[in-house]
Amino acid sequence: MEGVENGGKATQCPNCSAAVVLSKSAQKKVLKQQRWEAKKAEKKAQEKEHKKREGERKRKEWEETLASLSEDERLKMIESRKSLRKERMDKRSEERDRKTERLTRAKECGQKIVIDLEFSHLMTPSETHSLVQQIMYCYAVNGRSREPCHLWLTGCKGEMGTQLRRLPGFDKWSVEREDGSYIEALESEKNNLVYLTADSENVVDDLDRSKIYIIGGLVDRNRWKGITMKKAEEQGIQTAKLPIGKYLNMCSSQVLTVNQVVEILLKYLETKDWKASFFQVIPQRKRLQAADDSSEEPQQQKVEGRGKSEEKDDDQYESKKQCANGPSSLEDVTAA
Repeated sequence: MEGVENGGKATQCPNCSAAVVLSKSAQKKVLKQQRWEAKKAEKKAQEKEHKKREGERKRKEWEETLASLSEDERLKMIESRKSLRKERMDKRSEERDRKTERLTRAKECGQKIVIDLEFSHLMTPSETHSLVQQIMYCYAVNGRSREPCHLWLTGCKGEMGTQLRRLPGFDKWSVEREDGSYIEALESEKNNLVYLTADSENVVDDLDRSKIYIIGGLVDRNRWKGITMKKAEEQGIQTAKLPIGKYLNMCSSQVLTVNQVVEILLKYLETKDWKASFFQVIPQRKRLQAADDSSEEPQQQKVEGRGKSEEKDDDQYESKKQCANGPSSLEDVTAA
């Protein structure tokens, strides 16, 4: 094979019979991610230990404070603390209720967005893990949005399904889960399916509520160029790309992650403003400047419709870290 002849390394993918051939560049990226994940695990353990020590310190201070007070003062302080705790719990409960109401309304009349997870056989275990983290972030962002979408996850089987089910509270997520393809699950609405891919010649000017937009769930280190476009053409469904080139000059052809594409769509549902949506979501390092509306439209960059995770994108790693470890994000995910 050409990849092997040129110094590529063949690794066995657990979900397919064929070996996945990685170039030297791809191998370096995989190793870099593995080192990052090891460092993240170490940092997480340190944070856990620090949190434990802080808890013990605060508990000791509380006990010492109570011991220095009179009986009446002690009772008043305990009652005040209980009151504050109840207030916080009531506030969280109200926020959960509002979130549930928004997601329920989105299921009835919200914009349908599908994340296509049928590419797991093309990814390495670390890439699959990266995609799962992005999906978790997608759900958290959707729950916080003022105008959430009706989110679908299709192709939830094999290793992908196994990792998704390991997420905290996944079974309670307010999403549609399908083991099969979106073509099967949404067969009656095939004419309304639109695959978002940068290889399309069609540009999305506005989100159509009658359409169902599909995002390719693939973290592939640039090994499978054009795969989503080819899939859509073979299935005979519509394709389109986001109008990024009308508003931004990209500094490279980096592809946005799945969660960034979902967040852009959610921002647009809230604001009806593509430029504001792109600027709020696309990291500064990926764009040069705003495109001049009066100038010639810059070349459309491949930044939508497929999920990528570039190892040098430290901000994306931080986003995934916040999604996996941050209290607010985790609460958003589990409090369905």
